[in-house]
Amino acid sequence: MSQPPAQAKIYHIVHMDRLASIVADGHVWCDAVMTQRPAAGTVIGMGNIKTRRLNLPVKCHPGDHVAEYVPFFFCPRSVMLYLLYRGNHPELEYRGGQGPILHLEAGLDATVAWAQAHGRRWAFTLSNAAAAYAEFRSDLAQLAEIDWEAVAAADFRAPEVKESKQSEFLLQHSFPWTLVERIGVSSGAVAQQVANALAAAAHRPVVQILRDWYY
Repeated sequence: MSQPPAQAKIYHIVHMDRLASIVADGHVWCDAVMTQRPAAGTVIGMGNIKTRRLNLPVKCHPGDHVAEYVPFFFCPRSVMLYLLYRGNHPELEYRGGQGPILHLEAGLDATVAWAQAHGRRWAFTLSNAAAAYAEFRSDLAQLAEIDWEAVAAADFRAPEVKESKQSEFLLQHSFPWTLVERIGVSSGAVAQQVANALAAAAHRPVVQILRDWYY
């Protein structure tokens, strides 16, 4: 076991052109909701995996499915971002690279506290939640079961490191925009786009150019 960070953060990645609708709605919606709504920006995930997650169970919450939860990684510069950066995966329709991708950062403890106060279920996994063998937990005391060294690893060529690095935090139904503490971006140009999108927003997280969050 490896110890979790004292102030663990969670990260949801999204295309820049989705930001305006997130701010307007006040939420990041789960995929199960998004499939019922008009398209509002670029989808960066793999369609077949998104479809599979509609039917994969959240094993610690019987009757719930993975796509009914908003997914987060426990690190920036995720394996998924690497796939977007490379842009050559046969199942990936998006080919726009990592430049327009935003990292929405939130505090784990604050998110769990909000969920408990609002009757929302949450969970985390020890690997990719889209894997049939994924293990789910719903107790923060079990965070040490995550391989935190793998989560932080820059080199994830080893299969076991790659799998553990993809551990996820999941929040049922939607994630409130007001919990986003910081937005990490790849360049000054994207930072300016974000600033423009947030100009009239009541909640404006810190926006920072964080090149080490990218490939």
